[in-house]
This record gives sequence, C-alpha cells and structure tokens, in this order.
Amino acid sequence: MPQTFDIAVIGATGTVGETLVQVLEERDFPVGALHLLASSESAGASVAFRGKNVRVREVDPFDFSLVKLVFFAAGPAVTRSFAPRATAAGCTVIDLSAGLPVAQAPNVVPEANAARLTDLPIPVQVASPSAAATALAVILAPLRAVLELQQVHVTACLAVSALGREAVSELARQTAELLNVRPLEPRFFDRQVAFNLLAQVGTPDEQGHVPLERRLVDELRELLGMPALKISVTCVQAPVFFGDSYSIALQTGTVLDLAVINQALATAPGIETVEDDYPTAVGDAVGQDVVYVGRVRTGIDDPQALSLWATVDNVRKGAALNAVQVAELLIKGHG
Repeated sequence: MPQTFDIAVIGATGTVGETLVQVLEERDFPVGALHLLASSESAGASVAFRGKNVRVREVDPFDFSLVKLVFFAAGPAVTRSFAPRATAAGCTVIDLSAGLPVAQAPNVVPEANAARLTDLPIPVQVASPSAAATALAVILAPLRAVLELQQVHVTACLAVSALGREAVSELARQTAELLNVRPLEPRFFDRQVAFNLLAQVGTPDEQGHVPLERRLVDELRELLGMPALKISVTCVQAPVFFGDSYSIALQTGTVLDLAVINQALATAPGIETVEDDYPTAVGDAVGQDVVYVGRVRTGIDDPQALSLWATVDNVRKGAALNAVQVAELLIKGHG
C-alpha cells in the first residue's frame, strides 16, 4: 500500500487555502487524513475534498502530533504563533505567508532552486514565496544560463485576490456601484480601485518602497542565488480579480540572441510561451499551472536589453501549486 501523509492546512477558508486543497486533490497528493484549520470566525465552514465536505476546525486547540505536514496559508502572525508548535511536534512546515525568517525557512520555487531542499534540518521548515517572486523566478531561472544578467526592472500589475476575499468583494461592489451610477464609497481600499490603477500596494517606507516591493527583491535574489543582482520593482494594484501581469526589462552584459532566449523559455518547465501575440490574465493564465510569456524583444536601440510580458494565476500557480510542488519534492526526499 502506498505511503500516505496526514496533513493540516491552516487558512483553509481563504482564497489560497481553498485552492491549495483543490490542487492536492487534482495532483493526487498522497493525503491520508486531511485537517482543515482556520480562525474561530471561520471554523464550522466546509471545503470539498475527494467528493466529501471536510469541516474546518479552529486552529488554536489543534494537536499537531496528528499530522506530518502543515501548510500555513494564513497571515504571518498566524504562522509565527503556530509554526513553533508544529515543528515541536515533528511536522514539516511549508509557509506561504512570509512569517518565518529566511535563515529558518528558505524560499523555494522548484523550477528555480529545488536543490535548496537538499539536506535541510528535520523537521523541515521551508517557505513558498510571494506569487510575484514565484513567477519571476520561473522566468529568470532558465535565462541565467544563456545571458549575463545584470539588472532586472519589473512593473507588477497585481490582482486584488492576493489581498483576500474582502478585496475581491470590494472590487465587485465598486464595479456594481459604478455601473449602476450609484455613489462610490471605498471601504477596503482607500480610494476607487474599479476601472482604475493604484500606484502602490501597501504603505511606503521613508524611501518610498512598499513592503511587497522589498520582499520581492529579497526573495528573487535568494531564489536565483544572485545576492548582488540589481532589481527595481513597482507594484501596481490592478482592477483584476485573479491573475497578475508583469512588464519585465532586463539589462545584460552581452549582445542578445533572441533565438537562443526564446528556445530557453520554450523548453523551460513551468513556462508557456506565446509567439506572435501576447498572453492575458483572463484569457490565458487564470486556472492554469504555468507562467505565460510573450512579447519577447530586444531593446529599440540597445542590443543588450531584453523586454518581455508575463502573466500568471497568482493564487494557483503563484501560491498554492508552488507550495504543493515543494511538498512533492520533500516527500520524495524524506519519505
């Protein structure tokens, strides 16, 4: 009989948590008992898994000795509160919240740095990075071998679903109010997001950078193994429910061969290239397990510059699927 693993998912009623459970089922992950956990406010709800409705229970009294693997898909404060208990009980921890220090839980994207999982202390603690870092690492990892990467400039147009169900509901409500010519009253966001673009996602620091931008820079350097790589990021809140899109500009140290670059992208795991067109979040990425890449081109007057466009399902590929892929590698390595 094949080995199975008893698993807990914390944050099971959130957008990422529910998708994570769905991905576990779709990929036939060897789940024994599945424990779905959330805050006291969400306890009592149910989530479908393998033809049954699994009841969500409160995380606080949970006995972590009942499971071997825990996905943390709630906020960082929840991870910091309960990860020590899970580790003390011998559980492998996969954190999707950035709640643990990198020195304690390294970020892993299998397409970029799967080797980082080798020889981790047991019980393992590992992190699945932000959706943006996951997508960009998938794209840049195969390019490291074919170009001399010097600088990365990213404009990230982010879907509201990264901020949870409340943000999705807010965009839907604002859209309905505007289409019905009713007065708009922003609630979750500090201003109109429907039919609009917001130039920052979060509160900027003294230098004008928001935490997500700094997090993305740190995570991408770690994932690529390039701590000195120059990276600039602007995160934009887009009026999109699901699916992040990125305008990416790279500065390299050599004259570029587009044929070589396109071949590297087309044959890389986790990437779907779109030639003679461009991908969109709604038309291509949402619900899919790959990062879509198009509009690959050199600079107008700089043969060492490369620009491209990419889009990804931020909740599925960017978060839930990456975490499950990390878990699949872990169970192969540790059994």
